[in-house]
Amino acid sequence: MTADAATEAVADDPRGSEWHGDSAERVFERVDSSTAGLSGEEAAARLDAHGPNEIRQSESISLVEIFLAQFRDVLVYILVLAALLSLGVGLLPGAEANYTDAALILLILLANGVFGFVQDYRAEKSIEALRELSSPVATVLRDGEKVTVDSTAVVPGDVVFLEGGDAVPADARVVEAAGLKTDESALTGESAAVEKSAEPLDADAPLAERSNMVYMNTSAVEGQATAVVVATGMDTEVGGIATQMEAAEEQETSFQAEVDHLGTRIGYGVVGLIALVAAVQLLLTAASPLSVLLVGVTLAVAAVPEGLPAVVTLTLALGSRRMVEKNALVRRLPVVESLGAVDTIVTDKTGTLTENRMTVVRAAAAGETYDVTGTGTETDGEFRQGERTADAVPLEPMLRCGAVCNNAERAPDSQDVDYYGDPTEVALLVSAAKAGVDAAHRRVRVIPFTSERRRMTVLAAGEGGDGEEGVRNAVRDGATGADGGGVTAYMKGAPEQVLDHCDRVLDGGEAVELTDERRAAILESNRAFAGDALRVLGFAARAVTDPDAPDEEIERGMVFLGLQGMLDPPREGVPEAVADCREAGIRVVMATGDNVETAKAIGREVGFDPEGALTGREVASSSEAELREAVEETEVFARVEPEHKVRVLSALQSNGHNVAMTGDGVNDAPALRNADVGISMGIRGTDVAQQASDMVLRDDNFATIRDAIAEGRGIFDNIRKFVNYLLSANAGEVLVVFVGVLLGTVLFPEVFAERPEALVLTPVMLLWINLVTDGFPALALGADPKAEGIMDEPPRPTDEPVLDGRLMASIGSIGLVMTVTGLALFFFGLQSTGSLVRAQTLLFAFLVVVEVVRIQVIRARYDLSLASNPWLVGAIALTLLLQLVVLYTPLNDLFGVEALPLDAWGLVGAAFVAFLALNLLSSRLLDRAFAARE
Repeated sequence: MTADAATEAVADDPRGSEWHGDSAERVFERVDSSTAGLSGEEAAARLDAHGPNEIRQSESISLVEIFLAQFRDVLVYILVLAALLSLGVGLLPGAEANYTDAALILLILLANGVFGFVQDYRAEKSIEALRELSSPVATVLRDGEKVTVDSTAVVPGDVVFLEGGDAVPADARVVEAAGLKTDESALTGESAAVEKSAEPLDADAPLAERSNMVYMNTSAVEGQATAVVVATGMDTEVGGIATQMEAAEEQETSFQAEVDHLGTRIGYGVVGLIALVAAVQLLLTAASPLSVLLVGVTLAVAAVPEGLPAVVTLTLALGSRRMVEKNALVRRLPVVESLGAVDTIVTDKTGTLTENRMTVVRAAAAGETYDVTGTGTETDGEFRQGERTADAVPLEPMLRCGAVCNNAERAPDSQDVDYYGDPTEVALLVSAAKAGVDAAHRRVRVIPFTSERRRMTVLAAGEGGDGEEGVRNAVRDGATGADGGGVTAYMKGAPEQVLDHCDRVLDGGEAVELTDERRAAILESNRAFAGDALRVLGFAARAVTDPDAPDEEIERGMVFLGLQGMLDPPREGVPEAVADCREAGIRVVMATGDNVETAKAIGREVGFDPEGALTGREVASSSEAELREAVEETEVFARVEPEHKVRVLSALQSNGHNVAMTGDGVNDAPALRNADVGISMGIRGTDVAQQASDMVLRDDNFATIRDAIAEGRGIFDNIRKFVNYLLSANAGEVLVVFVGVLLGTVLFPEVFAERPEALVLTPVMLLWINLVTDGFPALALGADPKAEGIMDEPPRPTDEPVLDGRLMASIGSIGLVMTVTGLALFFFGLQSTGSLVRAQTLLFAFLVVVEVVRIQVIRARYDLSLASNPWLVGAIALTLLLQLVVLYTPLNDLFGVEALPLDAWGLVGAAFVAFLALNLLSSRLLDRAFAARE
């Protein structure tokens, strides 16, 4: 078959080609290869046909595009138009271009654009991280010889050789295996190392149960194997994940959508308002074109909340910094606010709810059962029976056997890890260390584990002796290697297999006959362990007089020592964290790659209801309607693959839920990308998961999620506060300008009708109020503490906007009260002094005072005192100081205002008192109106 024909043979979605269901001979036939491998010429041709064995890298992000995107907004367009109009005024007869207004507007836009660019720029490294995970080299058979090639040169049909410690370079079908185990936790979520064999499997076996397949980006833990490559690059399982991530669109948060919609509405409103005012001026007042233009520019500046994007971004940034202090690193700022609306958490098991480290949790020997405390590789656990600490001496022979019959080893103190090797064997070393068992030995011979034998035997030298005394000594004291005076055979494996090779059992320090009754009791203990989803191993030993005897003779007549049961235990504090989330109205669901019994067992310990657990196969076979119904009841999903997680997530989102998805493996990346909030693990998480997520838990602690959600709720409250604050101010300013010009033309025609440049407030004054006076206090609102009891309330509905009906009514009423009291002050000042500048200055000072006091009126609804936020106190003080600087320094010429005498401040104070009274009255009326509606 030619290279093109070979390409056709695997072109139809290699990930779904069911290689695991075919015999090795059939697989070789399908990829047009053989046990002799490929020739160098054929490999080169296939490399041209299939391309390099690597994960396709996403297109690089254009910095220019990101920067220009900051200005694609209706509000920005309006302000640019206002700046151009300020300059265009100079083209009218007898008028001068307003360079100051135009320069200020453009400078503000540029500053906002730069800030948004810095915050939004984030390199999309998900696909790149997948690519970097690839194995750098691989050992393959080319031209009949073993050669080492770069992993990118591996092609379908290559015969590859794997040994413990190797990274798997591509997806391959195992054709020969000698004790091979692989760590697939990052791909499948399976916490235990997976034993591999060459036997065909059922065609519908899920990914985590395909024991005759090895996958790109997993690693061989121990043993050896020969495999034939069936898929490379983007055709691998990891490549499929990369493809899903490419297809996943960046999720826009509800708040982002609302801010965009708000900006559009404000934009249309401004344009409509300008058109209305222009029509009124031209039709009713015979205003000049210059007057119409100036009022239009002023209205645009008054209506557009220039500081809103910057304040929103900075508030989110402040919130994300507080979250970092609590070990939650936010990678996408808008997600900070989204956390407050999360009502469902879909969490992975391995490494998130559990330690991702196999741990011996139960042991049985001589008819007694013991619980083993401690998790992971910490050796400070103890052995307990019920509530009391038990003496571990009866367990020592079994623990020594587990430590000697073991290929794992302790890492040097200088390493980042404690142990190297298969997680199961590491767990046995740790359990022995907890009992202080000295497992030093000199290995004489190994009869390796295979999937057919399901057991491993190690012959170790030491002071054993011969006969029954030798058995007891060997079993009790082990092989120290002190003088090589004896050899002990240590066996571990599946309990049934180990028992089949035993004729005695250790009981009370003596090897006694393994009767049918004793055998039945041991098997019952094994079933009890397995019923709790423990992975169970049996242990046996005997003294050996001839280490060179055949395997069958070495493994005959063993003394059964006991059982050890292990699992990946829950992380400390996780059950409490899950309970806390539920008390806060947040549903928690587990989705794991582990088998259903293991998932149920862990689920029970953590606090899930495992009844009705669904498997990935059941998720895949369900219709959309069936799955949407099932996800509302099911709390445990087992044997799920990446596409299953995405389906579960999609069903929850279709039901209206705001979903946070947690995970740490490569297999979690597509779901993390599609979730409303993707949360990855910072310690155990893969680079792929972290880059695909919105938030990284630096301590891998599920409890941190609850703290992050509390912060998110507090941030939402703060956003609502300053949106209320800014928009109520802008509403008041718009009404003041709009109504003021119309009334001024009627009440003071000699000022407004005959002087087209006459305005209630100039654009420069409004820019100062919007960006400086409003900016500092609004920003300080972002540092407000969370309200007491914030987690006692259920999550807000996903469709609840920041600007709800009550808030919109409040903004409107504030605008009206500001207009009534502010214009009363303005026209009184104009009437009493005849000075437009004095009247403008009075109104200018009044608006500043009203708006800073308005902050505390808003905060009072959240039971927050002014002293609870020192930053806000400082911001208000700075605002008032800057206002005095503008009024009483030469800057007043730039702003077109004058220094106010003391009696003028009395007028401002009177207007302010009137504002407070009317505001209190309107607020109570609104409260009653909305209470009646509810």
